[in-house]
Amino acid sequence: MSATPIESGGPPDVRPGVGRNAWVALGVLWFIYVLNFLDRQLLSILAKPIQDALHVTDGQLGLLGGLYFAFFYCFIAIPVGWLADRTNRVWVVSIACGIWSAATIAFGLSKNFGQLAASRMTVAFGEAGGVPPSYAIITDYFPPGRRGMALGIYNLGPPVGAALGIAFGASIAAAFSWRDAFIAIGAVGVLVALITPVLLKEPKRGGLDASAAAVAGEAAPIPAKAGFWATCRMFFSNPVLVLASLGSGVTQIVTYGLGNFAVLFLMREKGMQLGDVAVWYALVVAVGMGGGIFASGWLLDKYTKRSKTAYALLPALSLSLALPLYIAFVWAPSWPLALVLMLGPNFLNYFYLSSSVALVQEEVKPNQRVMSGALLLLVMNFIGMGFGPTYVGAASDFFRATHPENSLQIALYTLIPVYLAAIGLFLWLSRVIRRELKKDAA
Repeated sequence: MSATPIESGGPPDVRPGVGRNAWVALGVLWFIYVLNFLDRQLLSILAKPIQDALHVTDGQLGLLGGLYFAFFYCFIAIPVGWLADRTNRVWVVSIACGIWSAATIAFGLSKNFGQLAASRMTVAFGEAGGVPPSYAIITDYFPPGRRGMALGIYNLGPPVGAALGIAFGASIAAAFSWRDAFIAIGAVGVLVALITPVLLKEPKRGGLDASAAAVAGEAAPIPAKAGFWATCRMFFSNPVLVLASLGSGVTQIVTYGLGNFAVLFLMREKGMQLGDVAVWYALVVAVGMGGGIFASGWLLDKYTKRSKTAYALLPALSLSLALPLYIAFVWAPSWPLALVLMLGPNFLNYFYLSSSVALVQEEVKPNQRVMSGALLLLVMNFIGMGFGPTYVGAASDFFRATHPENSLQIALYTLIPVYLAAIGLFLWLSRVIRRELKKDAA
């Protein structure tokens, strides 16, 4: 069992309210996450003009968006999480935003694959410091029972960032060049990094957990600095946390594998143009992914009050519904039909995110939240971000020898078994949660 039970909220009269400062903090962190994902997604959005200019292969694009990025992003997140659990988390987020934004500008100035790789790894180095501290800051601004929705709103950053990146990145690239898109968006991030400490204040660690405990007549815990190895042992010895991380990681093989090559697939094999991408693909991402992430946060707060197994069953159900729509998207003979069919997977593929983040943040002690969030990202991103794009790019290069006209389509078809594996892991997680609930009740 974990040291702290999973919270599913309580009656409204024992939950602290949510003040204005909490919503301001959520808004600032959300906008930084938008920039985080916008910078990250520019590579996949502008893959074709980058290929045309620098003659990189699908496999090299997969490495830039996959293994090279994931290695730095995942493993730097651990020392950053350890540092943020002991220092000012707001300053960690601000400095991280400045690093990844400056590296985005450098990417736009790159002249060859080596420079692209170095810039991309620096982007990953910076982005590793953005999300884990933000998870913990939000958890300390929002009380138990309100965190699923808050984290759901925060996790709207990726779809909004992706949609804005598609709209503005593709538009700038079409009107000027792909380099200008990276430079312009990186400059915005540097400015935001400078003003973040002015807008965002560091909350008390575990303060709302202490308030909830006091209202319930329990002793308020006093957070102490959590040991690095103690937190690691706690995390990897807890089957709930491990299965949530593995299920999320396998799901991300699909989301990152598809996300990094969707625009290239639509342009090269379905006949889409940059102007079409800037409008129609941006809408599909914003409505589909954004709606799914928002809906998942709302559903979590609703159904985890009834049963904690909802943390696992919602992702399992959503992925089961997404699979046939994904197959139809890859098969579609034209890009307009493909985009319509893509709405389904984009909506349903991301239910895992708010679920796993909320589960991990609720399951651990307040002084272990940043580090635990970093460990969650380590597992799921190293599996999903590291393997997904790298595999799809390598598979496309492999199939190109015999199927030069639709190598990416065949590569994307091979992700079907990954869906099934992810569904199985979340169903397994639901059984573990149910078993622990029975132990608590005994």
